[in-house]
Amino acid sequence: QMVREQYVTTTQGSSSPGPVPDNVYKIGIYGWRKRCLYLFVLLLIIILVVNFALTIWIVRVMWFNTGGMGLLQVNSDGVKLDEGESDFLFPVYAQEIHSREDASLLVHSSENVSLNARNENGDVTGRISVGPTEAQGHTRNLLINSHNDNMLFTADGGQTVIGPDKLRVTGPEGALFQHSVEVPLLKSEPLKDLRLESPTRSLTVEAPKGVHFKALAGNIEAASNMDIVLQSTIGLLVLDAETVRMPSLPQSGEGVSGNAQGLYEVCACPSGKLFLSKAGVTSTCAYILCNIILWC
Repeated sequence: QMVREQYVTTTQGSSSPGPVPDNVYKIGIYGWRKRCLYLFVLLLIIILVVNFALTIWIVRVMWFNTGGMGLLQVNSDGVKLDEGESDFLFPVYAQEIHSREDASLLVHSSENVSLNARNENGDVTGRISVGPTEAQGHTRNLLINSHNDNMLFTADGGQTVIGPDKLRVTGPEGALFQHSVEVPLLKSEPLKDLRLESPTRSLTVEAPKGVHFKALAGNIEAASNMDIVLQSTIGLLVLDAETVRMPSLPQSGEGVSGNAQGLYEVCACPSGKLFLSKAGVTSTCAYILCNIILWC
């Protein structure tokens, strides 16, 4: 029923009520507007309940707590993972990464692992990338130190320095150098041969204070397809041995006949070439023999 309000008016000197105006006012929301309001309030309550339930579910699944998220603890020193594994879907920016005291640090990726160092402008100053087929590093200076902070290996655009006292090459083909090598000592492993070889070019060994070749329990051999030159600019060439053999020296047909002992004399031509001549009481070497032998 509609609410009806009557307003009673009185006149001066009379107690009889005046005429009642016929005015009716509707209070509240009625009809379809009321139903829409109730539906909106019900929908809002449903959304709030769903959001609250999803929040509780996310908190339970992600293990959110006052100290961090699950096993990942957040403190003043940084982020700490007590146990388990962490997967990062996007780049990670950190000043330091440490493993747990009782475990090693493992970085795993199905494609490759890249570590970049940047300056204050964001430019990459150093990079290490480990892929499925190769590992690459880009930096101005590469330095590797031992546990006691001794330099083991360093390399830049100009040179490469190996810090330890000994460099060992274990490959079956040895070591291949495209340019010169400077070493104080070059030796082979015990019971193995040491070979210096240049297949298509010359091999030069130089030192300002001398070059020493020493074989304590074997031979020293020098083989060449053409000439082997032993040259001393100022000093002497000394062959100090119990026996010096030159089995391929040419032999001249001149000399003393009837040498039954088979003794020969080593002769030298002005050009420096040597040949054999049958020995006699006096020297059988003559300059004319150098002209007779064709190879002189």
